[in-house]
Amino acid sequence: MNETKLDLPRGAVEPVRSSRLKRLWPMLPVIAFAAVVVFLGIGLTRDPRVVPSPLIGKPVPVFDLPPVKGRTAGLSSRDFGGDVVLLNVFASWCVSCRAEHSLLVALSRQHAVPIFGLNYKDKPDDAAAWLDNMGDPYVRTGADLDGRVGIDWGVYGVPETFVVDRTGRIAYKHIGPLTREALENTLLPMIEKLRGAGDG
Repeated sequence: MNETKLDLPRGAVEPVRSSRLKRLWPMLPVIAFAAVVVFLGIGLTRDPRVVPSPLIGKPVPVFDLPPVKGRTAGLSSRDFGGDVVLLNVFASWCVSCRAEHSLLVALSRQHAVPIFGLNYKDKPDDAAAWLDNMGDPYVRTGADLDGRVGIDWGVYGVPETFVVDRTGRIAYKHIGPLTREALENTLLPMIEKLRGAGDG
């Protein structure tokens, strides 16, 4: 059975292709705009405080810091493990830290969870005065004067709070000042769940 072949000149297909491209060309800005709108729409539906951390599920970084001036217990990676703890990154120069501090003090008084403090890029006298005047909710503090330990933790702004499990692995990261809602709905239930998992 013979196949019928169309013998078209080579140039006969080009006008069709070029005319299609000419019709699509004006649509490119519309397509690009639509793509930007979709990406922005997705971004606006997400909570800016929920930023995935590459450290979730990994052991705390290795570090060893002296205590904040006037305190006796410093902070190192060896202090994690055995119980679920909060690590709160704070500084006396941080306005948002002031907003959450009373919650941390109340949490400490209730003995709900041990709280460690990482004092980030602060002046020793200022950090000491801050804790003396505002209250000291921390079981241990580490004076991260140059911010290198904060970088290892993935800190890019203060305040930030981490939940560390009983094995010394980072379980959760909260960005921005803690709120009563965040504590009651997210952090405290997570702490209880992690403690229960350790008991099982």
